[in-house]
Amino acid sequence: MRPLRYSINVTLDGCYDHRVMLADEDLHRHAVENLAQADALLFGRVTYEMMEAAWRSPAPPGARPDWMEPFARTIDVAKKYVVSSTLERVDWNAELVRGDLVKAVQQLKREPGKGLFVGGVKLALALAEQGLIDEYEFVVHPRLLGHGPTLFAGLSEEVDLRLVGRLEFASGAVAMRYEPRR
Repeated sequence: MRPLRYSINVTLDGCYDHRVMLADEDLHRHAVENLAQADALLFGRVTYEMMEAAWRSPAPPGARPDWMEPFARTIDVAKKYVVSSTLERVDWNAELVRGDLVKAVQQLKREPGKGLFVGGVKLALALAEQGLIDEYEFVVHPRLLGHGPTLFAGLSEEVDLRLVGRLEFASGAVAMRYEPRR
């Protein structure tokens, strides 16, 4: 069974606004390594549209630094599943997922392969509610915002986690990997 892994960048005070994160070469390299552990990505509509706008090839010359290109190439060619009841169609190597979310994700996890990688916030909340996430990674940035959206707001039950890995970056960001205690 393929594991479902979740990773997100977050500030020390729990904000996940991607516009305030400190992107650098080390963090992008780490993201490429994470994506290499997955056969496919699982996105909700908002994350899919945001990632497509930012990373779909080709990018205009000079649109991003050269060190971002490995991540851009990796995510551009990755197989994607998009959970949406409002999108009529998707492309960018993507397939729509409709209907019962739990059954659809359980089916994707049953398929052979290295794993699935989920991004975003609302979809991750729904998957956490159902106990479908096998590994959580929080890349915590050394920044306090004091405002903004926070992770897992509205979670109906606590999810107890155990630390299984930790990686520090020169920027001061720390990636912490957790598995649910079951």
